[in-house]
Amino acid sequence: MIKVLDRLLLFVYSLAVGAAAVVAIVAACGGFDINFLKDTVVEEAAGGDAVVQTTVIAAAAVLLLISLRFFVVSVRRGGNHSPSINQRTEHGDIRISVETVENIALKAASRTRGVKDLRARIRAAESGLQVTIRAFVDGETPIPTLSEEMQKTVSEQIEATTGIPVADVSIFIANVTHAPATFKSRVE
Repeated sequence: MIKVLDRLLLFVYSLAVGAAAVVAIVAACGGFDINFLKDTVVEEAAGGDAVVQTTVIAAAAVLLLISLRFFVVSVRRGGNHSPSINQRTEHGDIRISVETVENIALKAASRTRGVKDLRARIRAAESGLQVTIRAFVDGETPIPTLSEEMQKTVSEQIEATTGIPVADVSIFIANVTHAPATFKSRVE
């Protein structure tokens, strides 16, 4: 929820700063009459028009708060860690990065004959890891057989290597690869 709010704030902040930059560029290029700018800034914002003054103060306050939020997020420690799976043992804590588990899954899946261009995604759930493998196949091996073999290999390898139970291994066959045709050249 916090990340969604930060993204929304970043979007609003980007729009406001972008609009201010456009106004500054147009003003610097002479797009506004100097007397108009002077009258607007000095007279209306300084108390001539309460609506303009209130709007300017409110917009500036919102931008200041958003800036402070981004400053706090940028200097906060601990927010830059890569996602990991944490385990507690009798000797202490073990943290295994999700990227490590993905690489173990890819290594295990690549042992299956007839698969190419593998990708893995790992999600941690209460019941164990949920693994999704995306692959291209050569089309020569039956897909159900190939998928079952890959599921078994990936599950066993992850559990043996990390000690983390695997709840689910989903296989998504994206497409069939075509082997390049081999042509024999004839010399006459």
